Amino acid sequence: MAQAGTHSAAGQMIGYLYQCELALLELAERSWDDPAAEVRMEVLDDIEFLHGSGTPAELLQSKHRGAAGQLSETGKDFWRSVASWIDALNTLGNPGAESMPLLRLVTTQVAAEGTFYYLLRRGDQRDVPAALARMEEVAAADAPKTTADERKMFLDLSPSQRYRFVDALVISDGAPVMSDLDPSLAKAMGIRANQHDAVLDQIKGWWYRVAVRLLERKDPARRRASVSAQELLCRLDEVSDQFAGENLPITEELRRLTTAEIAAYNDDLVVAQMRWIGLKDRRIATYLRDYHHARAQRSEWLRTFKITEDGLADYEQRLWDEWDHIFGDLTDDLDDDSDESDKHAVGKDVLRKTMDKVADEPARLGSNTVGWVGRGTMHSLADRAESDEGPGWHPDFSSLCQNRVNEQEK
Repeated sequence: MAQAGTHSAAGQMIGYLYQCELALLELAERSWDDPAAEVRMEVLDDIEFLHGSGTPAELLQSKHRGAAGQLSETGKDFWRSVASWIDALNTLGNPGAESMPLLRLVTTQVAAEGTFYYLLRRGDQRDVPAALARMEEVAAADAPKTTADERKMFLDLSPSQRYRFVDALVISDGAPVMSDLDPSLAKAMGIRANQHDAVLDQIKGWWYRVAVRLLERKDPARRRASVSAQELLCRLDEVSDQFAGENLPITEELRRLTTAEIAAYNDDLVVAQMRWIGLKDRRIATYLRDYHHARAQRSEWLRTFKITEDGLADYEQRLWDEWDHIFGDLTDDLDDDSDESDKHAVGKDVLRKTMDKVADEPARLGSNTVGWVGRGTMHSLADRAESDEGPGWHPDFSSLCQNRVNEQEK
């Protein structure tokens, strides 16, 4: 690991992360007026925006500096951006004035009055001819040598090309630094103040997964060409709906458990309860998936104060009550001398009907809760079942639980 100091890559790493989150911010801001806008990264430029065609409408370079300061007219950041834009325009076939994409530099630094940067900001002070004249003057100077090649690329353009280039150039200075992006993101997406952290965490998690696919180069099957503002809006709706009204947010992602994760539960009562009614491994693994993720989701609700211990206890009591009715109804007609196969059949019916019923029981009354939370929570109750109180699936679960305790105490 690189240590802080002259060899630290922290600044470069923040620059990459900034580019990724800036693309999200820019797409969110466009979504209000142009849901069809699309973004892609690292094709012709850092960030590109497309509007209904395959040709970029905007090429954006992002420059992050933790210490703000002023933009230097001879700085490497700018002139390397110029070279990158010229290369991109050559790739596009040197588009004319009508089809010229916007060339935009977004920087955390500030444009000082009197510089060509200042003259190329949006606003009343914008003056393309004056900015062009100053850029040509700086580009023709002998120093610094570090940008000589890039400045020559600009001067090698024809006069009309230079004018079109500068006319398309926009400086967006004073952009928020990485640590200040979240408030801008929340505002651009219209996220309510009391939901900022929770919604942004989920949106950014989704966005970073998308960004990896936008940057994929080795596997065409995994690569994404672009992402639209409409897709971002859809994802934002999906996440925001979790926090609407009294609904408890679902932050846990349902996935298949690994073999090791399943094996970790082998000696738990929750598995014993299912084996007592003859469930096969494949079915047990499915129920363990609900159990595993529901445990994590309930812990998250408690940790983030989305539900209280008392509220969770009320929810569990309602689930237990549904089981109690079902268990009593289905086992009432069993004879004392019923064979084990009959008891297995009844136990499977108890489990199946309980799972169907509790899947529709909301964790908070008047709200909605996904089915696996109820099913998984029911299995959590079965995992800590008291021998006399349940819940359990086998008609004789009470004595089976007691035998298990006796065996463990030996």
